[in-house]
Amino acid sequence: MTDRRTFAFDPSGYSGSGSPPSGTGWTTTPVTADLLRGAADVEPTEHGVLPHRLPARARAQISDAPLTTAEAQPSGVRLALRTRASTVELDVLRTTLAYHGGPPRPDGVYDLLVDGRLAGRASATGGTVQTVDMATGSTWTRPGPVGTVGFTGLGAQVKDIEIWLPYNEATELCALRTDASVEAAPRRGGRVWLHHGSSISQGSDAASPTTTWPALAAALGGAELINLGLGGSALLDPFTARAMRDTPADLISVKVGINLVNADAMRMRAFSPAVHGFLDTIREGHPDTALLVVSPILCPIHEHTPGPTAPDFAGPGDGRMRFAATGDPAESAAGKLTLTTVRAELARIVAERAADDPRLHHLDGRELYGEADAAELPLPDLLHPDPAAHRRIGARFADAAFGAGGPFAAPGPRRA
Repeated sequence: MTDRRTFAFDPSGYSGSGSPPSGTGWTTTPVTADLLRGAADVEPTEHGVLPHRLPARARAQISDAPLTTAEAQPSGVRLALRTRASTVELDVLRTTLAYHGGPPRPDGVYDLLVDGRLAGRASATGGTVQTVDMATGSTWTRPGPVGTVGFTGLGAQVKDIEIWLPYNEATELCALRTDASVEAAPRRGGRVWLHHGSSISQGSDAASPTTTWPALAAALGGAELINLGLGGSALLDPFTARAMRDTPADLISVKVGINLVNADAMRMRAFSPAVHGFLDTIREGHPDTALLVVSPILCPIHEHTPGPTAPDFAGPGDGRMRFAATGDPAESAAGKLTLTTVRAELARIVAERAADDPRLHHLDGRELYGEADAAELPLPDLLHPDPAAHRRIGARFADAAFGAGGPFAAPGPRRA
């Protein structure tokens, strides 16, 4: 059984019932690694292939279910095709998350770009639902059918198509059908930007996969994004550092801090050496690459209050989940992490290392989203930015990192 939902670009679009428009026939193309951008690995499954953002070696060392979920959610992963097709269908088996006792989560979104411009959006139906009880940590699943996202009215000219996959749904790619042959789109030659961060970097609460702040910054900076934003899991894990070490990249950024506070994962004594170790490992594979360390954006609940962070169901009754900081501010003196202490330590570490590493840089996250922004665009759940804030953060990062004088600024022409 297959559920279908089709985005029609014009009145002549079809219903997505599985029959192409009159006079056309389907070409079915296997989804292979060469058609994908932004994935570290592609795993064959019963239904097709599942893109992963961490390589198999790293996944073998994961014992945390939330991280297993997050790395399989394909933030920044996209199909990149060159074709004359005017109609594209993609069968997918998604896995969505639900929180027991919490409000429903929005469907993931697929963005279609034609020659680099947004040309449509769609969502899939069906799929597996994984429910999490955040109070107990228990989970249970309800299986569902394969769904289809479709796009019509694309024109018969040769074009490059990108289908960006949802940042918040694990997505098995089951079948790709078009009304003309396809091939892998040639790479545009932009510099590859490898970014690691938290759920904010993964895209939490952005409107769509191309409007997460890293995707927006990459587009503004003319870079090819590899997004290692891992919801809840920017925890300085050694296997993540090794994955970054082994990933070819021209530009690298690490945005760290909020998840360490959320999880109450370590004290200052462990935090400082862990930052050094993470950066040391990246430098083993990228000794001369521009490397930008970004501290957390403003998050008022954790500026001076340690974690752990907990869901707060006693809110104003508007159906939105919120979060609360449950630590004791007095404990920060004994080494419990707050965003204030994390920012200060990151700035100190980068300043000291930069004396021997001139391509290492630091950016205070409050330059991306600070007090004035929190007053104008408050975090709706007290933890994650909304779509407008993602746009603002992306634009500011692009200006700070890719702009003139920034650590990712394109090198100028060589002098004769």
